[in-house]
Formats: sequence, structure tokens, C-alpha cells
Amino acid sequence: MLPMTDGADVLRLATLDADLDTSLARLRATLGGQDCRVRASRARVEAALTDGRAHYGVNTGFGALKSVRVGADALAELQVNLLRSHAVGVGPPVAPEVSRRMLRLKLHALSLGVSGVSLPVVERLLAMEAEGVISVVPSQGSLGASGDLAPLAHLVLPLLGEGLVWRDGDDASAGTEPAADALARRGWAPVALGPKDGLALINGTQFMAAVGGLALERALRLADTADVAAAMTLEAIRGSSAPFDARVHAVRPHPGAVAVAERVRALLDGSEIGPSHADCEKVQDPYSVRCVPPVHGASRDALAYAARAVETEVNSVTDNPLVFAGDDGATDVVSAGLFHGQPLAIPFDVAAIAVAELASISERRTYLLLDGHDALPPFLLAETGAQSGFMMVQYTAAALVSENKTLCHPASVDTIPSSRGQEDHVSMGAWGARKLAAVVENAERVLATEVLCAAQALDFRLPLRPGRGVRAAWEAVRAAVPYRTADGEFGADLDACLALVRSGVLSR
Repeated sequence: MLPMTDGADVLRLATLDADLDTSLARLRATLGGQDCRVRASRARVEAALTDGRAHYGVNTGFGALKSVRVGADALAELQVNLLRSHAVGVGPPVAPEVSRRMLRLKLHALSLGVSGVSLPVVERLLAMEAEGVISVVPSQGSLGASGDLAPLAHLVLPLLGEGLVWRDGDDASAGTEPAADALARRGWAPVALGPKDGLALINGTQFMAAVGGLALERALRLADTADVAAAMTLEAIRGSSAPFDARVHAVRPHPGAVAVAERVRALLDGSEIGPSHADCEKVQDPYSVRCVPPVHGASRDALAYAARAVETEVNSVTDNPLVFAGDDGATDVVSAGLFHGQPLAIPFDVAAIAVAELASISERRTYLLLDGHDALPPFLLAETGAQSGFMMVQYTAAALVSENKTLCHPASVDTIPSSRGQEDHVSMGAWGARKLAAVVENAERVLATEVLCAAQALDFRLPLRPGRGVRAAWEAVRAAVPYRTADGEFGADLDACLALVRSGVLSR
């Protein structure tokens, strides 16, 4: 069961954007009411300021400065300085869609009502989201421990009229502009931060959840496409459907393998190619075809684990300290470690390995297609010598597979102390999320290569037609890419197949 506060909206990865729309609509509708969780949480912070005690980040410094008390006259300055001093990210900015996802996830977390953030801050963030004022967020700089401090500082710096935003919302091609200009154009004054506001905004795992979550959504689509590509190759090399028999997987019933075998059987249904070689002398196919269910299935199971972790995270509060109502009616300000990114860092490392394996076995199937397997012409052209055919596309796939092997070195086993040792163990989950995105990018291209070559190989099996699912995939490829009788600009063909892979058309 996913965690949730009473009355909160539960976010699901498969419908995350729509679920976030619902959550933010509820937040807008309830923000002015007395039963608003944000309002109640803020009242607890204000009550805590009168109890004479030290509360981390509310009336103290941060990190190693946790024991330094800050006077009442400097509490607002404390929060402003926090945003300015922590906005030190570097590297190319993430895509606007990632920044928008970060903003929406942060608003959802604040809506759960234990962060103590002030209403004007939430109101401005909601206005930014509604009007497409999307912050420019550098991709590097988070240790993934005290939350994604640097990226989140850049995300919310425009509250102060500082930092950069994308000039045209989600369109990066329009460039960036100073946040001050975007605010002035709308007649917005900078927001005055109150106690706890800055810390509530930059503590959290919204950067890694946004980057890794978006990559994971692509990975799950890719897993479906990988089954289609494998089925196309199986038909193209006149492979055996026996390894996909339901009885086989009933005696080793890993959920992913069972699902993959079932999907491939459905894709092969109605095949004319399969019966045509039922009595051939070939006993077994190479592992890259015969072992598709256990390999693809293991990746599916790993991705399902990662998806559950992301769903739990985006429905959670990852702030510090947390503000609760005590049993005696007083406010409990509880310092804890919910900002630590390890619950995402390990799943992202696992997901990267899972996706890399989908690409690795796909490249081996591409090699089979080009190797003249089962009477296919070498490099998938009728005449080669003066022409190279599809030779080089496999080189590119192999290069990307090898690159993924390096990217799959786990980020989550690394740590480096910061803040004079106060923050002595970190997750590197933000890097894990970014690595996952890079692995998915490479894997999509590798699968596009197999799809391109499998479609070409299937043409050599005509007039026999493949199974209905494979046939639909082949037709989708042929609608975008011509059958090649001679060397051509294969890069353009690969790009067209990449678009099919990313769109999910083939898996549908």
C-alpha cells in the first residue's frame, strides 16, 4: 500500500501527470480553507517559535551549524540566504519537463501538511506552475542526501526574483531569461520568506525523483518494445517458439519471464513463418533468442521494483525537520532523515542494469540478423561487396552497449562526507537517476537498431507472413522506413525507428 495522509491524492507512476493535476487542483481548492493541511502545518511552525526551544533550520543554522541559534530578527534572512548560498549547481540544465516535474512533485509533498511552509510560498509556486514559469535547473551538484539541495535551490530561487527561467515555459529552444524579468512581466513581487520556508523548499528528493522517474517511464515502455523486437527477430531468423511455451515457465514461474513468454506467444499468433520450418533439423536457437523470457523477464521484475520505489517516494514527505501536532496540543518539530536518497539510489542502479541488459541481448540479436543466419543474406542486402549493407549499424549498437556497461557502475555504493562531517553518508541518488536516463537513451537506440534490421530481414521471408503482432510492428516500421535494396543513409532510418521506439507505437 502506498503511504498517504488522510485525504491526500495517491500518485501512480503510470498516470503520474494526471494524478499530479488532481493533487494540485485539490491544493488550489483547499488552500484558503481552515481545514487546509498546509495552513495547519504553518500554524504549528509559528507556535514552535514561541516555545523558547531550538528547532533545526527554523531558528538555528544548517548542517554543521545546527547548534548556532539565530535571533528572531534574522529568521527571514536565514531562509533567503539558504536559497542563495545553496544555488551552486553546475553543468547543462535539465530539460524544462524535468524542472516542471520537480515543481509539481514539490507542491504535492508540501500539500501533505508536515513541512510547515507558509501559504504565500505555496500560492506563488502554484502560480508559477499554472503560468509556465519554469526554472532553469543545472544537472550537477546534488549528493542526494540532505535532499537535492542545489537543484531545488535553483528551482525555487525565482521566488526571490533571482535565478533563471525558461523564456517560453516547456520550450527550451526559446532560451532562458532572468527570473526578475518573468516576474515583472506578470506584475509579481518577490515573495517574502518566513521561518522554515527555505529549508522546506530545498530539502527533498524531487530532483532525483523527477529525473529518474521520467527515465523509468521510458524504460517501462522500452521493456514492452524489447519483447516486440525479439519476436520480430525470432520470426526473421526462423527461430523456434518452443522456449515460450507456457508449460516451460510454469516450472520456473518468475513473474517477468511468464509475462514475456505470454506476450511473445501472442505476437507470434497466426504466423506463416513458424509452421514453414516446423520439421527443420535445427534443434536450438542461440541464447539471445531462446533465453528472451528469463532475460527480458528479469529486467521487467527489476523495473517493477524500481517503479514501486518511485511511487512510494512521490507519495512521501522527504523534508526535514517535520512538523507534527503533539499529544498535548503542542507542536513537535522532529528532526529525521527522510531526505536521504538511498531508497531511490539503489532502485535506480538496479533499473540501469535492467535496461542495459535489454540493450545487450538486443545487440546480440542484431548481430544474428546480419550474420547470414538461416539463409538470410549477410548484412541484409541481396548483394554485398561493393555495398556494406547494414554492417555499421551493429557497430553503433555495440558501442552504446559497451558505454552502458560503464554507466552501470552503481552510484549508490559511493559516498563522500560534507558539512564538516555532519552529513557523513550520502546516496549519490541524483547521479544514479542521471545515469539511468543516459542508459535508457542508449538502450532506445540499440532497440531501434534491432527493429530496423529485423524489419529488413522479414522482407526476405516474404511471401510468408509473420504472426499478427509482428506483422503490425513490421508494417509500422515500413510506414516510416523503406525496404533497402542498396546502401543508403541508414542514420535517417535509425532515427525514424528511434521515434517509433520512444513513442510506444511498436509495443501498442
